[in-house]
Amino acid sequence: MAHIIVLGNEKGGTGKSTTAMHVTTALLHSGYPVGIIDLDLRQESLMNHARNRDAFVSRKDVSLPLPVKAELAISSADSLSDAQAEEESRFADALDRLDKSCRFIVIDCPGAHTRYAQMAHSAADTLITPLNDSMVDLGLLAKVDAESGKVLGPSIYAEMVWSARSLRATAGLIPVDWVVLRNRMSTLNARNKRRVGSALDDLSKRIGFRLIPGFSERVVFRELYLQGLTLLDLKAAGQGPLTMSQIAARQELRELMRALRLPDVTLNF
Repeated sequence: MAHIIVLGNEKGGTGKSTTAMHVTTALLHSGYPVGIIDLDLRQESLMNHARNRDAFVSRKDVSLPLPVKAELAISSADSLSDAQAEEESRFADALDRLDKSCRFIVIDCPGAHTRYAQMAHSAADTLITPLNDSMVDLGLLAKVDAESGKVLGPSIYAEMVWSARSLRATAGLIPVDWVVLRNRMSTLNARNKRRVGSALDDLSKRIGFRLIPGFSERVVFRELYLQGLTLLDLKAAGQGPLTMSQIAARQELRELMRALRLPDVTLNF
């Protein structure tokens, strides 16, 4: 049975798609068949990356590992109940198709609450929630007192995740491993950084997620998007030796993959 990895939160610009692309490529380069589903049906950043990758392989006649794509669409049914039923059926069919050939399925959710995103959170074996290291993005997970910075309670999104976890428990499934990535962390021990860290530590104990470092602000994580590549593809794509920045970025990705603790994964990059 495929292990389902969901990238989710309800805010744009936190690094969900960038993380999804790199997790997918890291697993592919480590020899695992990977399926992808992009639930951001307007922007389709993850799916477009995969399409760009297909085009690069065809254009350059090079050999790169490719994900298996399952594409969904928004229901056009008139009634809400019919639309939900149709989307539930489409989502279940996509998971079933990918499960037949893939060891991992990576699902990228939009920065909004949708029925597809809700279903993905309920299906997740590993839930990855990236957030930028700021008090603004902390609001994704918690209600915070403006004066003291203390956590007052979980956000609407955190409550939705809690509900999804309860559904899994009721169904007798293994608990979801919820991982929060702190992206774009400052190297300075700034007051804001300390406040965010303190609030996240407090909240992680209350609602049960793990904190791990994500990606720094590096151009290499985004500059290869139009080619459908990541820094792991540079050698195979004939891009020459890695720069020091690219080597540092690869190490960040390796550390992230290890911290995810995906089952039975041996990294090969």
